[in-house]
Amino acid sequence: MIFSATTIDTGATAWVLISAALVAFMTPGLAFFYGGMVRSKNILGMLMQNIFAMGLISILWALVGFSLAFGGSGRYFGNFDFAMMKDISSLGALPGYTGEFALAIPVLAFFGYQMMFAVITPALITGATADRLKFSAYAILIGVWAVVVYPTVAHWVFSPNGWLFKRGALDFAGGAVVHINAGAAALAVVLVLGNRRGWPKEAMPPHNLPLTILGTGILWFGWFGFNAGSALAANGLAAQALVNTHLSAASGMLAWLLIEKIRAGHATTLGAASGAVAGLVAITPCAGFVGGLSPILIGLVAGIVCYLALVLKTKFKFDDSLDVIAVHLVGGIIGALLLGLLADTKINSLGFDGALNGGGWSLMNDQIVAIGATLAFSFVVTYVIAQILDKTIGLRVSNEAELVGLDQSQHAEAAYQ
Repeated sequence: MIFSATTIDTGATAWVLISAALVAFMTPGLAFFYGGMVRSKNILGMLMQNIFAMGLISILWALVGFSLAFGGSGRYFGNFDFAMMKDISSLGALPGYTGEFALAIPVLAFFGYQMMFAVITPALITGATADRLKFSAYAILIGVWAVVVYPTVAHWVFSPNGWLFKRGALDFAGGAVVHINAGAAALAVVLVLGNRRGWPKEAMPPHNLPLTILGTGILWFGWFGFNAGSALAANGLAAQALVNTHLSAASGMLAWLLIEKIRAGHATTLGAASGAVAGLVAITPCAGFVGGLSPILIGLVAGIVCYLALVLKTKFKFDDSLDVIAVHLVGGIIGALLLGLLADTKINSLGFDGALNGGGWSLMNDQIVAIGATLAFSFVVTYVIAQILDKTIGLRVSNEAELVGLDQSQHAEAAYQ
């Protein structure tokens, strides 16, 4: 079927195209967010890993990723119907996107929007592996991951044909697909990679917190496209998602700072940045399914629990350098679980009522299954990929290269003279 100008909503299309640009901007924002937190000898290594994802993952998405995520009618995997972008420009509908789920935008716009999600998800892993991951190993790792892991989970959750979608699990903008998926992968890679030299005895403070705050602002700004854009229309649901996103980020920041002040004696700029991101992560699966004061509650819980989750890496002695697991994995789980309580069909009739809105515990059960399946699949497959790379080309840089820093050892450059 070929699109005609009368079968698409131009307002919805314009909003989705703008949202795609906002989400694309988040990856450089993530680079600055992480870059400010590493030591000065590693900042270019961090920036390079993130910006490189924009190149590699975009090409892989065009070649096979989109087709594997949204092609075919299978419950567990897509197919190669749209590989090499076959028929994307003229395609009138995607498998499963019919009836209430029919797209009001060109498939090509949907392709571009979802591509930006595929780009930033593996980039999130870089925060956990900072300061010691070999660039060549990173390139292969995220390339394989973007073909094997990400499209599979996206098909399960985002495609109407996916088994978790059919089961009734809700994920408005990627709590499972992006944050739990990347957080579980980060944990797997860290366990294979090992800890940074000197951690935890040696202090490794952020070298440039203004960069981190800049990155936070860009992420917050881009997240409006991430969440409100997932309405796939310029309508009341997009407005609800935008407001929810902002309120949860604000609440997450304040909650983190409050508990940080109580426990550590100071409210810090790094805490403000981390709390805001925790709130943004937790609201992601919920953004188009809750209303009223729910986003404030979600951000509040996320800010507190994600802060407390920082003790996990010390307790279990794994070096999650920039707290990807505490913020993204734990935050994504919090959002998915709270959605099981707070989802409201008055906000979105295509969802289900949560336990606190008279829907019983069915949705919560489905959310738990989605969390468990995503976490287990991503962790196991990523662990296998990381082990194979470690046994062949090696995952981490040499001791000497780590002491010199990734900027010089991997890229022969220096950020500061």
